[in-house]
Amino acid sequence: MKIDSTTSSASPLGETRNRAAIAKPATSAATEVHLSELAAQLQSPGDAETFDSGRVSEIRQAITEGRFTINAEAIAERLIASASELVAAQKRS
Repeated sequence: MKIDSTTSSASPLGETRNRAAIAKPATSAATEVHLSELAAQLQSPGDAETFDSGRVSEIRQAITEGRFTINAEAIAERLIASASELVAAQKRS
């Protein structure tokens, strides 16, 4: 198949996107944004624990020395619990 440089590179899809971008009305500064309860919790520090640089150093040292082990079961349990919380929160909203 030979490619001819005289053909137009614009596609109907690209033209549709360009028209959609041009046709969008300008938004005003008074646009309101409402966050879900979960999003608000994630943005506020609340009771979140602070960064523990000492613990990070301990883990780094354990990895360096080959003593660090990963507890896959604990990780899986926490991941499932977190996913369950997210699903429950989404069902409430």
